[in-house]
Amino acid sequence: MKYPIYLDYNATTPCAKEVIEAMIPWFGDHFGNAASKSHPYGWVAEDAVETAREHVANLIGAKTKEIVFTSGATESINLALKGIFEFYQGQKQHYITCQTEHKAVLDTFKYLESIGAEVTYLPVNQFGEVDLDELKSEIRPHTKMLAFMWANNETGLIHPIAELIQITEVQDLILFTDAVQAVGKIPISTKGIHLMAISAHKMYGPKGVGALYIRHNHHLPKPLALIEGGGHEKGFRSGTLNVPGIVGFGKAAQLRSKELIENAERLGYLRDALEKRLLKIEGTALNGSQTNRLSHVSNIAFSGVEGEELLRRVNKEIAVSSGSACTSILPKPSHVLAAMGLDSDLGRASIRFSLGKDTTETDIAFTTDYVEKVVKELKGH
Repeated sequence: MKYPIYLDYNATTPCAKEVIEAMIPWFGDHFGNAASKSHPYGWVAEDAVETAREHVANLIGAKTKEIVFTSGATESINLALKGIFEFYQGQKQHYITCQTEHKAVLDTFKYLESIGAEVTYLPVNQFGEVDLDELKSEIRPHTKMLAFMWANNETGLIHPIAELIQITEVQDLILFTDAVQAVGKIPISTKGIHLMAISAHKMYGPKGVGALYIRHNHHLPKPLALIEGGGHEKGFRSGTLNVPGIVGFGKAAQLRSKELIENAERLGYLRDALEKRLLKIEGTALNGSQTNRLSHVSNIAFSGVEGEELLRRVNKEIAVSSGSACTSILPKPSHVLAAMGLDSDLGRASIRFSLGKDTTETDIAFTTDYVEKVVKELKGH
């Protein structure tokens, strides 16, 4: 099968060669259960898990004991949000988030609303930014948490994390962040963060493994476990550990620590070259902030063409998406772009280009030529 050029790195990334090589022995030679404490098979597996935990912790500036391995970011998000709700069960609870969060956050909050939580979904401006004064005005005596993604998966917008940390410290609130699109792409620190969800497959690691960072040695509560049955992961997440996946996650974190800045600069150069060409096409516009965003992401609206046909034609040669892979199975326009004020037709006619470590200048040159050709054909030029 001839694959198209891949420019959908925000949906998933290929496992790095070094990651695959690191994982292979743990499927066969070293197959032990990391919870087996009485023999070498278990000891070796446990050592591998703890080494990986150290690499993941180092990537985000955490202590190893603060990393809890999960099956991915969706589970981490559910553990963080539902686990805190469970801790405060019986109390009046209020949470503040925004309308452009990932569906894993929004759907979890919708569920919590159904069982008694109050949730404020802050609006955003045309760039996807929240008004911090409005946020402060929404804080109530029973507000427990602010929940804001570090960087948006559709537009690349980076939220003002430093200011959010300051607000939560003054108000003594929990700050949860979905940092899936930021970790491994930009420098990250857990200082001032209470809970952080991360995923391996967005940073050249394997699918099916992620982590929740949980701040220790602090008076604010930790989430209660959602899964019982053995007390694995310090009681936060029971279940036999996915040793090969965790080893791969650790290796990916180690690699990203070394390649972070250099890769971001190169991808920023390629992203700017892509935009320079595509934004010259009549009727195009950038969705989101021009400056305060991840260097590898560009979300462009193409007015005057039918969105589904545009995406179908472009995907013959270039693998791209119109939004989150987790919601692209639904025929609705992006909720992120809708919150930013785009109408449904323009939302459907918007394409997210997300570049990665294997993207080349040749890929970008072909992409700009091909997209320009497709748009002209669809407009009947």
